Amino acid sequence: MLMRRDNVRVCIPRFLQIGKGSLSELPNIISSIGNIKSPLIVTDKQMVALGYIDKIKTILSSTNLVISVFDETLPDPTDTVVLKGVELVHKNNSDCVIGFGGGSPIDTAKAISAMAKFSKNIQDYKPPGTFDKQGLPIIAIPTTAGTGSEVTHHAVIIDSRNKEKISCRGEGFVPQAAIVDYELTMSKPRRLTIDNAMDTLTHAIEAYVSKKATPFSDRMALDTIRLVTNNIYKVDKDPKDIKAREELMLAATLGGLAFTNASICLVHAMSRPLGSNFKIPHGLSNAMLLPTITEFSILSAQNKYAECSRVGSFSLKDDNDEIACKKLIDGLYKMNKDFDVPSIKTFGTNQKEFERELENMAKDAEISGAPNLNPRVPSVEEMIILYRKAWEPLGESC
Repeated sequence: MLMRRDNVRVCIPRFLQIGKGSLSELPNIISSIGNIKSPLIVTDKQMVALGYIDKIKTILSSTNLVISVFDETLPDPTDTVVLKGVELVHKNNSDCVIGFGGGSPIDTAKAISAMAKFSKNIQDYKPPGTFDKQGLPIIAIPTTAGTGSEVTHHAVIIDSRNKEKISCRGEGFVPQAAIVDYELTMSKPRRLTIDNAMDTLTHAIEAYVSKKATPFSDRMALDTIRLVTNNIYKVDKDPKDIKAREELMLAATLGGLAFTNASICLVHAMSRPLGSNFKIPHGLSNAMLLPTITEFSILSAQNKYAECSRVGSFSLKDDNDEIACKKLIDGLYKMNKDFDVPSIKTFGTNQKEFERELENMAKDAEISGAPNLNPRVPSVEEMIILYRKAWEPLGESC
């Protein structure tokens, strides 16, 4: 749904069901969307093995819906996998897709929604073009607190022919409905929980400093920063802290609303090539880059980064901008140390391959367009320098 106010255009799902036990509202959500008869659940094999899909089928058992399941999604979705899902849509006459899982199943569901009705060539969805048509209705149910894909107009899909990671975008990728139930995150392991929270924090900081930021996205971004920094240490100390889990889940959704309406910037632009070239998980690669790129960008938007620092309790409310910015940089490096975020090197990346791909990765990041929204716009050469700085183990380059 689109809202217009003071010339600000805001993309949000038509329905948002948030809170404990909200998964049970799925039948009502489906009914509210329209004449749905045959939904396709898009998920991965782990969600099936853990019994979540059986739970959804039980919740829907009182309806007359014909349920199909596509469980072949991958951590880094490819167009090949998407097309398998499209085949199942046509085979079963599916008229709705339910993305259930982390950001990858939800992004896969979004792409299936589009490709089932329109072009089956992933390159046709590549920026700067946008996909604003209506595909199959999308319902997003996240089981991780990080990507915000349940509320965004993005879907990241890899072109299997050239390994290019394409950030598809447009109103056609906004789910009609999202169910945000923090109980689905309670069993997630530490690494995934932390990486997702750092992904959320990156969304918020980048949305706040983006050149496309609006008063709406600013409010979402600042609330997201506060929620993440107030709760990430609590969850790390006690993974069963229900209140902290709930607030990180809310942060992920608010962060998604922030960046889908203001855009991400340089961190995400440089992070995606790391994922496609070296299989570094998205949230982790964002965390690897966030301190270094914040340090590079900070003087170009000192007042905004200072506000991020204050809201996130990196600094005191009465610290001046210069001190607040210094504390933000120090605080981001400290978070990476506290949460055992590796550098690109200590992740196990082959140095020769890394050096060989540096220029290509920097050019890929530039082509995405996101660096142009960063407070300080880097050249390809400067991005290569930033990659090299992030290569070093924490503390060796700062």
